Amino acid sequence: MRRYGKNPDEEDVRVRPSRKGSRPRTSIRPKHEDAVPGMVLTVDRGRLTCLVDGRTITAMKARELGRKGVVVGDRVAIVGDLTGGKDTLARIVRVDPRSSVLRRTADDDDPYERVVVANADQLAIVTSLADPEPRPRLIDRCLVAAFDAGLTPLLVLTKSDLAPAGTLLAAYEPLGVPYLVTNREELADGAAADRVRERLTGRITAFVGHSGVGKTTLVNALVPDHRRATGHVNAVTGRGRHTTTSALALPLPDAEHGGGWVVDTPGVRSFGLHHVDPSRVINAFPDLLPGTEGCPRGCGHDEPGCALDQWVAEGHASPDRLYSLRRLLSARERREGD
Repeated sequence: MRRYGKNPDEEDVRVRPSRKGSRPRTSIRPKHEDAVPGMVLTVDRGRLTCLVDGRTITAMKARELGRKGVVVGDRVAIVGDLTGGKDTLARIVRVDPRSSVLRRTADDDDPYERVVVANADQLAIVTSLADPEPRPRLIDRCLVAAFDAGLTPLLVLTKSDLAPAGTLLAAYEPLGVPYLVTNREELADGAAADRVRERLTGRITAFVGHSGVGKTTLVNALVPDHRRATGHVNAVTGRGRHTTTSALALPLPDAEHGGGWVVDTPGVRSFGLHHVDPSRVINAFPDLLPGTEGCPRGCGHDEPGCALDQWVAEGHASPDRLYSLRRLLSARERREGD
């Protein structure tokens, strides 16, 4: 290391070479007019598998996108090597505006939002009737997230050969949520997949559910050419093993009948709703919404002075509907395991 004396001369001074002539920085981003459209199918450690012109390619996010996230279901613009050959890599340079975003947080006090899927229009909430037991509060939370994102919910009940569905369905009848009930025999012979597929045609449907309910088994029956690993349920704890570790969008094979997409998501043990504004949940109850006009400012719709009590008393809506609304609102404030 050079040690300067009391009187250093020019030989003691290190001069940084001039950068004159190097390309100046600019805030103008390239337009990439030659970019082609694609759809993100899955994301794995910074590498994104995309569908482009009927073939799958591997891409990475371009630097000019900054911190903008790219998730399963995104419609994107891609440049680079689009052949899909081995060891080729393209770049995602634009993300189209999203029609919907399904989010969740790890817990209610976690401000970090995780995007589950973009551009879906239906949420299939899969739960088993036994082995493991149904978790209504988790179902309620998924419903709140679906309503908040503008997705149509679909309740899919599995393993009806182990327990009846009547009690659980009665709890959700006032919400008017469409449902399907399946059993393991129907799943084995394909009848369950046929009935579920009718509700998926022409739509992008995200499948959510906690581990062990048969979600991935159902997805495998719907898209048999893209089978994913399935696990088993622990006989003592009733918990399943997570076999799906990342979301994956799969095309339904019956494209001649309108097609559709299934998005299999990792099993969840909780569905945090920190991101949900409780005031938006009322939008899923059009029969109750007019009754809120007389509510005091900032009304949480579950407190003294709420105009919805009078609205229902006057016969404009069913008491069961108001109870269902308040149950979902309370789910926003209550931990799933409580």
